[in-house]
Amino acid sequence: MAWHGRVLIFVRLIAFTLFVIWRISHRNPDALWLWVTSIAGEFWFGFSWLLDQLPKLNPINRVPDLAVLRQRFDRADGTSRLPGLDIFVTTADPFKEPILSTANSVLSILAADYPVERNTCYLSDDSGMLLTYEAMAEAAKFATVWVPFCRKHGIEPRGPESYFELKSHPYMGRSQEDFVNDRRRVRKEYDEFKARINGLEHDIKQRSDAHNAARGLKDGQPRATWMADGTQWEGTWVEPAENHRKGDHAGIVQVLVNHPSHSRQLGPPASADNPLDFSMVDVRLPMLVYVSREKRPGFNHEKKAGAMNALTRCSAVLTNSPFILNLDCDHYINNSQALRAGICFMLGRDSDTVAFVQFPQRFEGVDPTDLYANHNRIFFDGTLRALDGMQGPIYVGTGCLFRRVTLYGFDPPRINVGGPCFPSLGGMFAKARYEKPGLEMTTKAAVAKGKHGFLPLPRKAYGKSEAFVDSIPRASHPSPFAAAAAVVADEATISEAVAVTTAAYEKKTGWGSNIGWVYGTVTEDVVTGYRMHIKGWRSRYCSIYPHAFIGTAPINLTERLYQVLRWSTGSLEIFFSRNNPLFGSTFLHPLQRVAYINITTYPFTAIFLIFYTTVPALSFVTGHFIVQRPTTMFYVYLAIVLGTLLILAVLEVKWAGVTVFEWFRNGQFWMTASCSAYLAAVCQVLVKVVFRRDISFKLTSKQPAGDEKKDPYADLYVVRWTWLMVTPIIIILVNIVGSAVAFAKVVDGEWTHWLKVAGGVFFNFWVLFHLYPFAKGILGRHGKTPVVVLVWWAFTFVITAVLYINIPHIHGPGGKHAHGGAMGRHAHHHAGNNKFQEIYGWP
Repeated sequence: MAWHGRVLIFVRLIAFTLFVIWRISHRNPDALWLWVTSIAGEFWFGFSWLLDQLPKLNPINRVPDLAVLRQRFDRADGTSRLPGLDIFVTTADPFKEPILSTANSVLSILAADYPVERNTCYLSDDSGMLLTYEAMAEAAKFATVWVPFCRKHGIEPRGPESYFELKSHPYMGRSQEDFVNDRRRVRKEYDEFKARINGLEHDIKQRSDAHNAARGLKDGQPRATWMADGTQWEGTWVEPAENHRKGDHAGIVQVLVNHPSHSRQLGPPASADNPLDFSMVDVRLPMLVYVSREKRPGFNHEKKAGAMNALTRCSAVLTNSPFILNLDCDHYINNSQALRAGICFMLGRDSDTVAFVQFPQRFEGVDPTDLYANHNRIFFDGTLRALDGMQGPIYVGTGCLFRRVTLYGFDPPRINVGGPCFPSLGGMFAKARYEKPGLEMTTKAAVAKGKHGFLPLPRKAYGKSEAFVDSIPRASHPSPFAAAAAVVADEATISEAVAVTTAAYEKKTGWGSNIGWVYGTVTEDVVTGYRMHIKGWRSRYCSIYPHAFIGTAPINLTERLYQVLRWSTGSLEIFFSRNNPLFGSTFLHPLQRVAYINITTYPFTAIFLIFYTTVPALSFVTGHFIVQRPTTMFYVYLAIVLGTLLILAVLEVKWAGVTVFEWFRNGQFWMTASCSAYLAAVCQVLVKVVFRRDISFKLTSKQPAGDEKKDPYADLYVVRWTWLMVTPIIIILVNIVGSAVAFAKVVDGEWTHWLKVAGGVFFNFWVLFHLYPFAKGILGRHGKTPVVVLVWWAFTFVITAVLYINIPHIHGPGGKHAHGGAMGRHAHHHAGNNKFQEIYGWP
């Protein structure tokens, strides 16, 4: 934001302060409680707007230089000195999270443009189901064709499902004819792969039934699930039994693709058995590991945070790469250079204090109108990018590249929290926190002599695994210029990897508090990044084109509201915990602290928003209004506040590269979420704080149920009732009824000045306009504006007005409230518009 943006923020702040002073000095004695409540709301909305704007005072656009990275780390013989990278993919339910989508994510990772021997993919399956394991085994087989095909022809994107849905298929191979023939054959292979994936559930059940029948099991005896090699599956069975059900099964670590050799391995030439010519292509595949941590009754497995910590320990025992990238199972690599782009920020100048690199989240499967604001571009391209000018963006759950040692509780080698805005403050706190260990401290002899002085926590805090603790010195001093050691996945190593994922491993350790992903909240991502920032670590925002990763958005309004409910509840949990940013260390950048306060308090807006979206409409009925009589200065303050707000919005939209339509759609869904999910989050967290009751959430479903071939967006408009819809429906009805009553009073002669009524009615319809996407969603309408929405609104309006006019006891003859009502209506015209604009100004 340039200097004029900062000036506008200052001008609007002064105007808003003068406006509040005017409001305080002009009380409404006829409705004092309304006046007091509205003053509190205006203070909150102004405070929220300030929390959002201050961290954006020094936005920075950073661009990774991939050419320089290749020049520094890639050798002429095709090898590379880039550091190792472990990629974590997490899934919890193969039925709610489509297994084909998970397979596509894994395939895109295996095909990414990164040194094969330094790239390892770990899939965490919290369901422990054989369906997921066999799907990954099928993906590993298909990868032997898909990955060389991508390398040979420079395929983008490298998720096969997304690639084959493209209308045009640009090629970068040796000849177009060769490309067309290869693509046709690979497409056939992929169709067969999909058929096998879709038939896995039936095949597993049929195979298990045959094995169980052969064993002559009697009624009531456990019916096992059998693998293709004739052994019983150690995880969850199709027909659950003791020690083989969700939440109660053994830990499993299976290497599906072994660690590749360090030298290139060219594929075979075309032949009768193999029509694809890979004679000039490196056909090696990155290592692929299936992990299902042990789960037992009586243990709190801590949902996704627990799965990520188990993966961290398991990967340390097997590969111990210095960097970790985490992806959700529905996010695939859309740009093959994405991994290199993230590493740029970890190996560049002054990068040793960077804890993580956050990529923006992009989604597919969203209808062109983005009715539920799934893209959320204002947050990712505006708020997160702007934080890059401070201490860095917050961690938002997926598409994030970590420096492994930051997860072990290490402090940065030096701290400079001042940044470009506060250089003197940075110098005040800048100092060496610890001395980086030398290479000699990574040897077994050094470990044996007890040279663990550089470990940030006691040895026992990391658990009882000696193999894991011994891996920490090597990860704390990564040398990207050294050759990566070959990974030996022998029986002893696999056994150790299973041991560090047991349910009891974290007991009496620092995991979840001082080490790894933090427990105690459903938004473990935000608090984990926060714990790194308060130590003085920085973060970076990496946005590239084509987009690095693309995921799947929630499939309908209900799932979207539950998603927002989970996020907002987690934010409030952080606010009411020891991780409250108000009490963070002095190593946290001052404006970074403001950003965290904003991200942990925004759901409270629902309390005041409910007031402003209902009380102005009810004022038509009661005759009591927030503002009694505006003056000329009222209009001046209002014009400045609204004018600077709009100009700031235009500047932010222009800088972030988003459209005005996206900005407005974001505002529409913000009102829907505030009236439903935010309000529910406040109630849930207050109940948790007062009564000490845990909060549980269901997994967001992204499995379509309709026919996507007929209408790819049909599932977005499937109506699934939820209690979160009650409040917005009430607000819609209240505003329709309020407008109808105002209309009836004018027609009946109680109010004689149309212009004085029009402003308040316009405000009511402005609220309705912002809730229009919600109304469209609950009616299950897709495409053009549904006539039934307008008919429904008009019908309610007319019926209310007719009833008001024709029921004598509601109003007196001759319009007995005409004078007072007109004056009140005149005041509410201006105050109502100001209230909504203050609300809408909050992002």
